[in-house]
Amino acid sequence: MDLSFNEDQIEIARQARRFLENECPMDKVRELIDDEYGCTDELWSKMAEMGWMMLRIPESYDGMGLDLLDLCVVLIEMGRSALPGPFFSTVLLAAETLMEAGNDDQKQAFLSRIASGEIRGTLALHEPAGGAVPGYVQMEARADGDMYILNGVKAFVPDGHGADFIICAARTLPGNDPAEGVTLFLLNRETQGVSVNLLKTMDQSRKLCEVRFDEVRLPGAAILGEVHRGWTLLRRVLQRAQVGLCAENVGGAQRAMEMAVEYAKIRRQFDQPIGSYQAIKHRCAQMLLEVQGSRSVLYWAAWAQDHGDPEEAELAASVAKTYCSETFGNVSAGAIQVLGGTGFTWEHDMHIYFKRAKANEVALGDPVYHREEVARLIGC
Repeated sequence: MDLSFNEDQIEIARQARRFLENECPMDKVRELIDDEYGCTDELWSKMAEMGWMMLRIPESYDGMGLDLLDLCVVLIEMGRSALPGPFFSTVLLAAETLMEAGNDDQKQAFLSRIASGEIRGTLALHEPAGGAVPGYVQMEARADGDMYILNGVKAFVPDGHGADFIICAARTLPGNDPAEGVTLFLLNRETQGVSVNLLKTMDQSRKLCEVRFDEVRLPGAAILGEVHRGWTLLRRVLQRAQVGLCAENVGGAQRAMEMAVEYAKIRRQFDQPIGSYQAIKHRCAQMLLEVQGSRSVLYWAAWAQDHGDPEEAELAASVAKTYCSETFGNVSAGAIQVLGGTGFTWEHDMHIYFKRAKANEVALGDPVYHREEVARLIGC
């Protein structure tokens, strides 16, 4: 397994960093955090022109058909810039689910338009009683002749208020096992009976919504994949999305470390830089160890999704989600301590990274959930 970047990936990373530095510096990030949708149409169009939405989409649907690692190259830079907006929900959740579970008609109708930046989508998975457990799906989808009637509430749906379409996981058979009885439904956000409310959250760079389904009637053609068998397909999608979050975490941790080191070099105490003191220099050194370690785990997990066997891919995703989540949290918290009082001020950007770290930690399964997954996979 060769984890060094090839020339194309190096160029993708270089272009992504230059684009984000020019189009979305931190003052722009702050504006987008205050924006209802976290993204402007102008910025979204420019990102589409960069080809970022089409990186993973197959060439037969106007995409580029690249590996997950190629997309992670961009996501690292997005994490480094703390980019808000619906890129993750559209590309890592909605498009990946369509590629995994959709039939040809569904793919033709949606993937080309996602690739061009014309439409945005999201995945409605988590429920209020389920916490951070992705496999908790109890929302009812009741068969009624050729139709299905959806009733229930989905919580923490990323960018649901700005999505053109929603993929919803609902239960078509009673029970608690997600492997039996979960079905995926594809619907327009404007479908009668669907209401979306923006939630007030700690990390406003990631807009989360509550989506209510009140007697929502959908035809059988709205089903993605097989009836009752949606979780098997969705689990593979979530593994790739978890790796995508890890890429964001690596980029964010890298930038948090850089800010801490830069400050340690210029802040003077007792006539010398605070970075000369062991307590500070060792903390910065530990940040580098954790960032580089998480980067290696990320590369393995991204590689495994496309080239490893299914068990390795599943294990790598949970290992990476645990380690990279905790790394981002540890590094951003440590950077605030290096910055001292400056790190607690609203004017400093560090709080943006710390909040993103805490939000990413629980998204798509927190470290407790993924440690349980790792234990199960190694036979404990």
